[in-house]
Amino acid sequence: MPGRFDYFVVFAEMRTGSNFLEENLNDYPGLHCYGEAFNPHFIGGANQSEMLGVSMEQREADPFVLLDRMRVNTDGMPGFRFFHDHDPRVLAHILPDPRCGKIILTRNPVDSYVSRKIVAETGQWRLSDLKRAKSAQIAFDRDEFEAHLDRMQQFQLRLLHGLQTTAQAAFYIGYDDLHDVEVLDGLARFLGVDHSKKKPSTATKVQNPAALEQKVTNFPQMEEALARIDRFDLNRTPNF
Repeated sequence: MPGRFDYFVVFAEMRTGSNFLEENLNDYPGLHCYGEAFNPHFIGGANQSEMLGVSMEQREADPFVLLDRMRVNTDGMPGFRFFHDHDPRVLAHILPDPRCGKIILTRNPVDSYVSRKIVAETGQWRLSDLKRAKSAQIAFDRDEFEAHLDRMQQFQLRLLHGLQTTAQAAFYIGYDDLHDVEVLDGLARFLGVDHSKKKPSTATKVQNPAALEQKVTNFPQMEEALARIDRFDLNRTPNF
């Protein structure tokens, strides 16, 4: 009897732990995540312009060629990561599709905002060796943060509405759950894979683990700004 899903998607944003989650998904037998397959600037990963014999030009002309190629050429269930600024044609297709397993990864928007600002300073998007870790301090900008928060919320609300109107359920996972093997195993079972891991993948390291006050140069001003716009309790991950 076939499983309930033919493929899966990880809905996420930059600096939410999606690389780490992808590595862990790929550790499970029968699952293969192809990265940011529909990122407008590359296919799968940075500087990659081809995947499964499909070029960026072919994907831009018809993104479903690549989606079909994943299904045909994957031994098991294929999947990919999808952010708010990826190909909208793909979102319109997969969101109402009940054969697509939905995973929604979220993170405290303050943490993701600060992390993204630090990466812009250091240029270090991914860390595999702690000896090469780079650090920086950033200045909090209220208007910039509010724009970041609004983008995240609007995307989450669109996902929620799409799931509700098509009677679907997604697997929600927070950034802080990514090192919980029992949660990861539950996610695998959600996708139809009954396999237990002994420990999470350790290939990607946590970047900038210091407390926020050590990463933000104007931390008191940030606290004051957040107190005025804390509509969703930003100390917790907002699941809509």
